[in-house]
Amino acid sequence: MVKDENAEGNSRYEGFCVDLLHEIAQIVGFEYIIELVPDGKYGAPNDNLEWDGMIRQLIDRKADLAVAGLSISYIREQVIDFTKPFLNLGISILFKVPKREKPGLFSFLNPLAIEIWLYVIAAYLVVSFTIFILARFSPYEWYNPHPCNQDADTVMNSFTLSNSFWFTVGTLMQQGSDINPRAVSTRIVGGIWWFFTLIIISSYTANLAAFLTVERMVSPIESAEDLAKQTEISYGTLVGGSTMTFFQESKIETYQRMWAFMESREPTVFTKTYDEGIQYVLEGNYAYLMESTMIDYITQRNCELMQVGGLLDTKGYGIGTPMNSPYRDKLSLAILELQEGGKIHELYNKWWKATGTCNRDENKKESKANALGVENVGGIFVVLLAGLALAVVVALIEFTWSSKRNASEDRVSK
Repeated sequence: MVKDENAEGNSRYEGFCVDLLHEIAQIVGFEYIIELVPDGKYGAPNDNLEWDGMIRQLIDRKADLAVAGLSISYIREQVIDFTKPFLNLGISILFKVPKREKPGLFSFLNPLAIEIWLYVIAAYLVVSFTIFILARFSPYEWYNPHPCNQDADTVMNSFTLSNSFWFTVGTLMQQGSDINPRAVSTRIVGGIWWFFTLIIISSYTANLAAFLTVERMVSPIESAEDLAKQTEISYGTLVGGSTMTFFQESKIETYQRMWAFMESREPTVFTKTYDEGIQYVLEGNYAYLMESTMIDYITQRNCELMQVGGLLDTKGYGIGTPMNSPYRDKLSLAILELQEGGKIHELYNKWWKATGTCNRDENKKESKANALGVENVGGIFVVLLAGLALAVVVALIEFTWSSKRNASEDRVSK
């Protein structure tokens, strides 16, 4: 990148590639002059197989070296030479960081899916009716309410319909019940229900803390396959870059669908510069396909952006030279020396990590656990108030019904 417009010579520029070129020049022993490519492109062939960008400069021998994020590819190797790669990378997806999901009033229901809650309710009803029927059917559930009078003909059964529902809800809430099964058949139902509630409550409790204390972000896409399956989110790449060539030449069905989508989109989803693509991503509803090293550099400096999914391919950045250049082997040996000595890794950390302003590790630590607020557990209070209100209404109904029944009995007795 340009450091100072007013400076002269190589001192105008700074960056990873500038430092890398300086280190290689010291090892190989040559002097150099840095010039920017006139059209600002890396290089790709047009329909007539005529190249532009850096590749054109090397073919015409207007430049001795092309030191940049120049991907090594089969089609480029046919017209220029490359050194051994100094960085390994792949194509990935740049996307805007989704907004953190605001917890709902009933967030405490999130640990279990909706269908699981429905299944639990269904299981509760089935078990309640089952234990009620079996208790009526089994003779061992009937007992003498007056044990001192063995000749009494009256027998009782604890598991009325209401008591059956009370027994199952008590065990579901891990509170127990004042009645217990007597017969083997009903005890089997009770035991299985206790085991069922043990697993359900344990699973719910294990997930509850994570759902209530960790801020969650939901991304509409997680991979290239997700992009290919939808049409709402546009996506594109740099015109004339190796990423564009990758999709154009790919034989993989997913990438072929993505290329057909990008090619047919109006207005165009391709960009002339990386900055243009980044701006599209920041505006939202757009994903940008580019090299992972570039994404790493950008996301270290802009916390609103992130990388989605893994790498779509594997390749490397190399220094381009004209065909049969005498410098190629010397440059490759210098790159190997810098890699083995850890210098390239040091330069990478200097320009990617050390100069970044977005510390994502710290953000993750801060968002692991937060104090619970009303927005997290407010639904519990709503349920409590609703239960209290329901109890009051039922009590009024019971009182009214009982009063009318007693009044009727009094009139009959008179």
